[in-house]
Formats: sequence, C-alpha cells, structure tokens
Amino acid sequence: MTKKINPSILEENRIQEWLDSFEEALATGNQQALEQLWLDDCHWRDVLGLHWDIDTISGRVNVCHALLARSQKARPRNWSLSKGVLEELAVIDSEDGSLVCLIEFETIFGPAEGVLRLVRDPDHSDALKAWVLMTALVEIKGHEEKYKKFLENRIQFGRSFLGPNWLEKRAREAEYDGEDPTVLIVGGGQAGLTIAARLKQLGINALLIDQHERIGDNWRERYKALVLHNQTFANHLPYMPFPDTWPIFVPKDMLAGWLEYYATAMELNVWCDAKLVDARYDKSSKQWVANVERGGKRVTLKPRHVVMTTGVSALPDRSPIDGLEKFSGSVMHTADYENATQWIGKNVIVLGTGTSAHDVAQDLCEHGAHVTMVQRGATMVQNVVPTAQKPYAIYEKGYPLQYCDLLAVGTPFPLLKIANRRANDEAREIDKDLHTGLEKAGFRLNKGEDGIGWQMMYLTRGGGYYFNVGCSELISQGKIKIIQLQNLDHFESTGLRMKDGSLVPADLIVVAKGYLGQSAIAEKLLGKDVSAQLGPIWGMNPDTQELNNMWKPTPVQGLWFHAGSLAQCRIYSKYLALQIQARELGLIAEERS
Repeated sequence: MTKKINPSILEENRIQEWLDSFEEALATGNQQALEQLWLDDCHWRDVLGLHWDIDTISGRVNVCHALLARSQKARPRNWSLSKGVLEELAVIDSEDGSLVCLIEFETIFGPAEGVLRLVRDPDHSDALKAWVLMTALVEIKGHEEKYKKFLENRIQFGRSFLGPNWLEKRAREAEYDGEDPTVLIVGGGQAGLTIAARLKQLGINALLIDQHERIGDNWRERYKALVLHNQTFANHLPYMPFPDTWPIFVPKDMLAGWLEYYATAMELNVWCDAKLVDARYDKSSKQWVANVERGGKRVTLKPRHVVMTTGVSALPDRSPIDGLEKFSGSVMHTADYENATQWIGKNVIVLGTGTSAHDVAQDLCEHGAHVTMVQRGATMVQNVVPTAQKPYAIYEKGYPLQYCDLLAVGTPFPLLKIANRRANDEAREIDKDLHTGLEKAGFRLNKGEDGIGWQMMYLTRGGGYYFNVGCSELISQGKIKIIQLQNLDHFESTGLRMKDGSLVPADLIVVAKGYLGQSAIAEKLLGKDVSAQLGPIWGMNPDTQELNNMWKPTPVQGLWFHAGSLAQCRIYSKYLALQIQARELGLIAEERS
C-alpha cells in the first residue's frame, strides 16, 4: 500500500541535494563520491537513458562504474524532480520504506526521465542513499513524435477537392509498389500494432504483415467464451486508450474490433492474408531479403529491420502424445477449440490444467458435457479478482497512465521478485478457501512456496498458472473431475485406462499442452542457424537481468523481438521504436552477423 506525501514534508530540498551531488560526481568522474551516494545492495536499470540498450546492473561498485562509463558519452545533466506532476513527485512505500521519486534530466540525445528510490542511510539517518535508479530516454531531440507537432499536422491536412482523398492515399501508401519498407513487422496482434504505431509517429516507414484475413482475427478466432483476465485500465494501447464505457474485463471480440479499428485510425500500413515464408540478412546491402506470400502470390521485400511480433506463445504445441493414436474419438488442441455446442452430454477429457485448459473445461461443463481434466504438474491458481490483479495495483490508484508505466519500468527484476513474493504471500492468504476446495478434489497446487508468483512464472516460463473465473468451483464441487497423469496407464479406443483398471470414457480429448515459444517460430521462418545464434527468446537473462532478446538488440543485425501483454506492448514498443530510430538517424554504428 502506498501513500502520497506532500514533497515539502519530506524535505524536497534534500532530494534535490542528492541529485545535485549525483550530477557533480558524474560530471567530475569521481567514483568515490558517487559510491557514497548508494547502498551496497543497489540496482540501476538503464532503458536507453545513458546507452542504447536495456539492462540492469546490481551492486554499488558495478553500478557506479557503469554510470561513470556511460555518462562520458551521454553527458547527463540538469537532474531534478519531475516538474508538473506535484502529487506524484514522491510517495512513501510503507512496505519497503523507500522514498520513490519521479525525476527528469537531459542527455546529448534528448530529454530523459526516471524513477529514483531513496532510503535513509542506516548509519546516518539524516542522509539519503540510493537503492534503485531507473533511467529512460523520452525522445530523440529534434525527432519527436508527429502528434506533438500539432500545428504542422493541422496545416498539412488542408481541404482540397483535387487529387486522391485520404482513403486512396492510404491504399497507395500501403501497397509498396516498387519500394520497400524500412521495417517489416511480422504479426498483427497487439505487439505488431503497437510497434507499428510508434514507428509511424516517428516517421519511420513500416509494413505490418499478418496471416489472418482481418486484423484482430488472432483474438476473434479463439474460443467463444474468452475474456481478458487483466483489467481494462492496464491494457490501453498507445495514443488511443479504451473508452471509459468499456467493461473491466474485455471480451475477445470487443478487443478484436478495437485492434482492427486501431490499425485504420493510426494509419498503419497493413497486409492481411500475408505471411513470411523465409528471410535472410544480406550483409553486403545491410538489408533483409524477406519472401512474403500475399494472397497466394510471392513478394520479395528488402527492409533494413525485421521485427518479430508473433507473440510469447507463437505456435500450438502439437508434439505427439505417446499412445494417443489408439483413441478412436475426436482429438483437438485448445487452439482449435471454438465452443461446446457439439459436445453437450458427451464425455470429454482435457489433457492439462493451464489457463486454456481451465477455460475450455469450464465452457464444456457449463454446457452439459461430462469433463475430466488430467493434471500433469502442480498448477498455480489465483482468483482473477482481487489476487491476480495485485501486480497491476499501481494502475488502480488513479495516477496518469504515463506515470504508472514509468513506475512499472522503474521496477527492475530484483525488486520485481521482492514485490512478487509479497503479492504471492498475500494471495495465498486471501485464496486459502479456494485452495482448500481444490486440494480436497485432488488438484495439485503450486502455491508459490519458493516465492515465485504468477508474474514471475510468466516472465520465466510463459505459463503454469490459472486465474480462476469459475472453473475452480466446478472442480471443488466435483462437477469437473481431476485425475493425475501418474495414475494413467494407457489410451484405448474409448478413453483412458487407469492403473487401477478403471476406464475414463471419452468422446473427445482436448490437448492443452500449451504453445511453443518464439524460438520455434524463429527457427521455422529464419532457419536453424539464426535461431541458434539468437539463443533463448523470453525468459530472464542472469547477466542483463532482462528478458532474453526482447525489445533490445539481438545477436543478429536488424532483427528484433516484441511481445507480451497489452501493457508490456504499450510500454516497450516506445523503447524499441527509439532504438530503430536511432539507427536510422546514424546515432549508432554497428556491424553484427
């Protein structure tokens, strides 16, 4: 629980004195003076603030060494508390005791901002020391987003009855007849749309391709009952927030329609019914050669950058299940499930207990199917409200979205683990009745005893949890049966034979093995050599304390990855777009394979 404090009570001058001492130590290169301002256990997350990358550094000596090295080129100056956000300047976090400050400064590249967490020196209570700092570039000076140049844009769209109208101009721009985009974006979900919108505002020519017939189909074509499991106020897209009239939890078709309109309203260049066949990087021309199949025709494009935006879980895991071929009934993956209509009164087995497995099982059960779930491993379960929403608590406080996003970015991985552990402890207490009912029904729970909550599971492995929206009650009441994988002996033509000799009959088996990660789609489209060179995509990198290959330079020149929740896509599309812009402006010289 955080509490807003009037900055004057917390001696705003003392905060500014710390910033002034910090600036002087950086400017003079005085590492000893700089180290005196920091705790031993400290962290600095740099998000393009002082260099063109995203990483987190821990430990006083390491942090101060990196700050001094990067400051030589970036030359940061004019450090101060953020202006114009008086109520958000400082808060007291009653859980960790730190003073959280929103700050601003300048570099040779442009204005920057950040989050500073100060604590009282345990040895000198009157002194403040830094625990955490996050620095982030706002924009490249002189190359701001188009919408900020309001007068220029207003004059540009003067009224004339001559020549093509807006729709005709848009169609011609998106056709790429005889020209190539600077950036090719592969995938038209929230990730592709957000980076396309950011690049559009920065004046960078980008083409988004998507294999579906319409933008939004990646949501529209999923199972009928799907509703987002996180709340609307955390899910806005850049430049176009959702209407205030929208429900707290958005139905998938509502979101699909918004995504389709977003592409039109943001004037994005989009090819639907288009998929990337393959792509390779040509070092001599410093371009990608990308073969795209569009409407049954092959088109070759030569962009300088390729951004893969196919999602954290890109491909359904359809790997064979030993013995399943003996089953004579229907088999489908959760990715192919639409609704329960044809399975009313039938026996259905769902192999898995992740989010999709629960949603499909609930839909089938509520429509009259007889459902049994097979659990392979312990699963974390939290009620969708309030416990699963705890990582988004800052967005509920009524702060402007831009400051919520800044505070989110300002929470590096080491702090995120601490916050996640705290939230998980609270969730176990709040959800104890839910968990008791599940355990009595034979469901194996991962309660996060190791301190890993659902958010950390998402970042490290992409799943392994379920936000309860009613399925857990059906399990506790015995309306959905649970059996454990280790008790299964083999598949038969009519169902599952258990080790005790009993038969679990089935007309349909739904495979809920989840999805393969981005590495699988990279190998499929870019080849094994590129995939091997990239290494892991997603999951935490222990050296950088950031997600592997996400929103930052990869080992392959001109290749980028952008994925995640709606909030992650909104936030990190900004920093990815700035990195591409910096390269197009010649601010970064690089040569990789």
